[in-house]
Amino acid sequence: MSEIKILLAEDDGNLGSLLKEYLTVKGYNTQLEVDGEKAFKAFKNDRFDLCIFDIMMPKKDGLTLAKDIRIDNNSIPIIFLTAKSMKDDVIEGLKAGADDYLTKPFSMEELLLRIEAVLRRSNIIKSEKPTIFNLGKIVFDSNKQSIETDGTEVKLTTKESELLRMLCENKGEVLERNYALKAIWNDDNYFNARSMDVYITKLRKHLKNEKSIQILNIHGRGFKLLTE
Repeated sequence: MSEIKILLAEDDGNLGSLLKEYLTVKGYNTQLEVDGEKAFKAFKNDRFDLCIFDIMMPKKDGLTLAKDIRIDNNSIPIIFLTAKSMKDDVIEGLKAGADDYLTKPFSMEELLLRIEAVLRRSNIIKSEKPTIFNLGKIVFDSNKQSIETDGTEVKLTTKESELLRMLCENKGEVLERNYALKAIWNDDNYFNARSMDVYITKLRKHLKNEKSIQILNIHGRGFKLLTE
């Protein structure tokens, strides 16, 4: 796979440098610009695979920058960073052509997760993670969103499938509750947490006939998938 190039526009020098350093370590060729005008000039002069823009920037804010870029390129993925959790910011960002957004403060791991998801959705990178998991006699196909036992197939909802996939990828280890919530629901608020508990209960029912499989509650942390 060719190197992924990211255009990062962030006027906070400390945060910008930190983000650039982190993304570079993770294998992304990252160019940092400190305002919207410089970022737009950089975009016109080079080829990028992904844009990450702070919304509040001098000279040209992130929303205006995204709208200008969308005139030239309607397909490049754009992720917004915003210091506000206001709904208006999110709506305006989506109208401007955002593929995703993160509200500050956020973890570096969460940003990386969003980048990978956006790049996969845009077919810029192909997922190299397994899509079929064997759980005793049960075969879980995350692409088909189904589990099959002795020739009988059961379809899963998207949320059920995403949650089971994350449990399978972390089999034998704790799947942190907040990490899963932000990855699947984009927010770890109380209502989403209650929703995830409901989906865990549904998954247990789907898997109940395979006695070797358990989904354990790890108090204060999350869940663990165990198979014998």
